Amino acid sequence: MKSFLFLLLALLTAAYVGIWWRLLRSRPAAERAPALVGPVPRPSGLQLAIGFVTNFFDTLGIGNFAPTTAVFRFTRMVPDEKIPGTMNAGHALPVVTEAFIYIAIIQVLPGTLALMIAAAVAGAWLGAGLVAMLPRHRVQLGMGLALVAAAALMVMGQFDAFPLGGEALGLEGARLAIGVAGVALLGALMTIGVGLYAPCLILISFLGMDPKAAFPVMMGACAFLMPVASARFIRRGSYSPRPAVGLTLGGIPGVLVAAFLVTSMSLTAVRWVVVVVVAFTAATMLRAALRPPVPAP
Repeated sequence: MKSFLFLLLALLTAAYVGIWWRLLRSRPAAERAPALVGPVPRPSGLQLAIGFVTNFFDTLGIGNFAPTTAVFRFTRMVPDEKIPGTMNAGHALPVVTEAFIYIAIIQVLPGTLALMIAAAVAGAWLGAGLVAMLPRHRVQLGMGLALVAAAALMVMGQFDAFPLGGEALGLEGARLAIGVAGVALLGALMTIGVGLYAPCLILISFLGMDPKAAFPVMMGACAFLMPVASARFIRRGSYSPRPAVGLTLGGIPGVLVAAFLVTSMSLTAVRWVVVVVVAFTAATMLRAALRPPVPAP
C-alpha cells in the first residue's frame, strides 16, 4: 500500500508541477521578469529564507502556515486575500517531501491512512474553490480566526494539554468514520490558513491512536490535498507567484536539513516566540477585516 501511495503522490506531484509551469508560461511577458528559468519568477533572498525557515520548523512539528502568514502580513509581501493561495501553492512541494519521509519511517495501518488522505483531499478541493472566490475582508476574517485557533493550540501544546492518545496504529468502525469526517473538515479549513498538524494530532490522540501516527497522516494528507487545492488557487490567479516560488525553492532544503541533519533541538522557546507573533498577527488581521470599508470616491 505504501508503494501505491508513493506512486500516486509522485503522479499527482508531477501533474501539479506541470499545471503550475504551464500557467506561469501563460502569464504576460512583463510579469515574468526577472525570471529564474524561463517563466519561473526569481524569488528574493528573503522569500527563499521564509521558505527555508518555515518548512524547517514544519518538519519538526511547529507548522508553517501560521508563521508564514505572520511574515507575509508584517512585510506586506502578499496581499491579504492572496495569502491562503500563496501558502498552499508555495508549501505544497516541501510538504510532499515531508510526506515521502514520514510515510516511509512511521507505521500507520494502510486503510486508515488512505481513507484519511482521501477525505482531506475532498475537503480541500471544496474549500479552495470557496476561498479563492471570497472578498478580501472575508479572507482576512477567516485567517484572523485561524490564527487565533493556531495560537491557542500552540499554547495547549506547550502545556501538554493535548489528549495523551493510545497505541493503536489504525481505526475502525465509528472511530474511523469520525476520523475521516474530521480530517475532511480540517482539509477544507486548511485552504484558508488553518494548519493541519495540531488539530490532526488532537483528533488522532482523541480517537486512541499513537500520536506519532499524526505525522504520516498529516504529511500524507497535506501532500495530497495541497497540490489539489493549489491548482485551483493558481488557475484563479488567487496567489502571488514570486513568494510562492520562494517558499518552494527555500522550503525543500529546509525539510531535508530538519529531517536528516537535526538530531536534537529544543523548540520550547521557538514555540513561545511563534505564539506571540501569531497572536499579534491575528489581532491585526481581525482589525483589518472588521474595519468599515472605505467608500468609493
